[in-house]
Amino acid sequence: MTNCMKTNIKYIGALLSASLLLASCEKMLDRFPKDKLSPETFLTTETEMQTYTNSFYPMFPGAGDLYAESSDALIGTDLNQALWGGRTINSGDAGWTWTNLRKINTFLEDSDHCKDEKLRARYDALARFFRAYFYFEKVKMFGDVPWYDHTLGSEDEDLYKPRDSREIVMQKMIEDIDYAIENLPAEHSDYRVTKWTALAFKSRFCLFEGTFRKYHAGDVTLETLPADAKDYRFYLEQAAAAADEFMTTSGYSIYSAESTAKSYIGLFTKYRISEGTNKEIILARNYNIEYNVTHSANASYVSSTLGRTGFTRKVMASYLMKDGSRFTDKAGWETMQFVDETRNRDPRMAQSIRTPGYCRLGTDVLFAPNINNSVTGYAPIKYFMGPEDDTYNQSYCDLVLFRAAEIYLNYAEAKAELGTISQADIDRSIKPLRERVGMPNLDMAAANANPDPYLLDQYTGYPKVAGKNSSNVGLILEIRRERTLELLQEGFRYYDIIRWAEGHTFECPLLGMYFPGEGTYDLNADGTPDVTLYSGDTVPAGSAALALKIGADVTLSEGESGCLEFHKATRPGWTWNDGRDYYYPIPVEDRSLTQGNLTQNPGWNDGLKF
Repeated sequence: MTNCMKTNIKYIGALLSASLLLASCEKMLDRFPKDKLSPETFLTTETEMQTYTNSFYPMFPGAGDLYAESSDALIGTDLNQALWGGRTINSGDAGWTWTNLRKINTFLEDSDHCKDEKLRARYDALARFFRAYFYFEKVKMFGDVPWYDHTLGSEDEDLYKPRDSREIVMQKMIEDIDYAIENLPAEHSDYRVTKWTALAFKSRFCLFEGTFRKYHAGDVTLETLPADAKDYRFYLEQAAAAADEFMTTSGYSIYSAESTAKSYIGLFTKYRISEGTNKEIILARNYNIEYNVTHSANASYVSSTLGRTGFTRKVMASYLMKDGSRFTDKAGWETMQFVDETRNRDPRMAQSIRTPGYCRLGTDVLFAPNINNSVTGYAPIKYFMGPEDDTYNQSYCDLVLFRAAEIYLNYAEAKAELGTISQADIDRSIKPLRERVGMPNLDMAAANANPDPYLLDQYTGYPKVAGKNSSNVGLILEIRRERTLELLQEGFRYYDIIRWAEGHTFECPLLGMYFPGEGTYDLNADGTPDVTLYSGDTVPAGSAALALKIGADVTLSEGESGCLEFHKATRPGWTWNDGRDYYYPIPVEDRSLTQGNLTQNPGWNDGLKF
């Protein structure tokens, strides 16, 4: 393994020394010799156990992983290499790190120093939750990985063991998460992992595994599964059962305390999750400007140099009309301009994207999209607070890690993929999400009778749904639509595409707003021009304050007209290899250290002869 897996136990001593100093410096000095920390005497109190396990929480996604998530739904000036075939044989190096696992296993080996069995079980449950979380991230990236449930010394033979089948890893993850569900506290907590976080997480990773096995069946991605491996139905049943238990017993629900025009966005524009007695968010990442724990969501949305993120036209086309009909059934939708395409749509559009009529939080000033700050023009507003947060690294609203809406969607998708779903299940899961924004419910029979061609299209949708299902094709497509739009900027989209085996979509153009050509455009319908596009050598008289030259400042998909396409010049070289790109490569250094015991993932040629 890498050097981080061979870290001497002194590393753990140093970590604990620092942690305990933060907790109680004088108390620690009274208890232990000043020059060292005895392994036999730490983790004896709740303070010590909590201080140690606090170091696990940074494993969760950071702010930029959420508000600047890179996928076919949200893009910026720089793309995730996986989206355009730019990964190299070293691309997996950053993910093949094991320090967090060592910390977790060290805790589990030494937690018996605590003689309070109930307290020990609680913190063991927390550690085992994070071990399952750690391994889920590994399986998503690499497939088969070695399973370790103990710490390794520098001479340990297991340092050189081969990868275990993902079946073994997944079954171990289920053991860990079931222990966590049984032993974590059932009280609600905004910022600490509870029983409900564990149930939510079980539904998440079992849904991933079930759909991955269903849609990748017969691919090289599953060649190493043992003959007695559980089939996809087992994992989908686990996902549905975990979601059902959560929905029935957790006390969490869909937040609708504000109006249909504000409840959805209200989830993401609170400095503290508990503001407004929120009962939807299960776990959030806590930011606090007083302690200088901040992020840069606001700055990234108003700057022309911090990524210029924007939603793609694919997402915009996916939103239904407010009456539940399909936007892509309307004549001429492909060349509809911004003001027209945003009219009478699913209200989540106006609560996710800067549309006509949008005002900055805490102001009554209309705020139009700015193409200089968003490569597609479809500017995000999730986590977008008032102007006082616009300075770099000045945002401090909490960011969502787990919320009930995801679990409702997990339930609906798992049962639809199993073929066991009913309209009553839809009423229980999808209906509350739509009711929150004043949308009509999803009709299962109508969806299956008339599957959406846009969502079945090989470029804009999920054609493999029809090939893997004899029933519920239209319903599964609608649930995927619902998931995509409900969970935008929450870190799901890339790996949803991976588990659905639809990586080909990453070869498609990443488009933004449509412009018929040169002219001055009012993007928020307030009577004031917002942008002028021109082609000559000089800015035309009477132009808007923002004037952009076609072909120089902006690129349109058809040359002098079309959709904004920031990445047009590089797109012809984009590739997706179904036999390779669903996994990252195993790092070459680690393959060498194990003399080939670590096999390489399919399609990745690292030049090694074993």
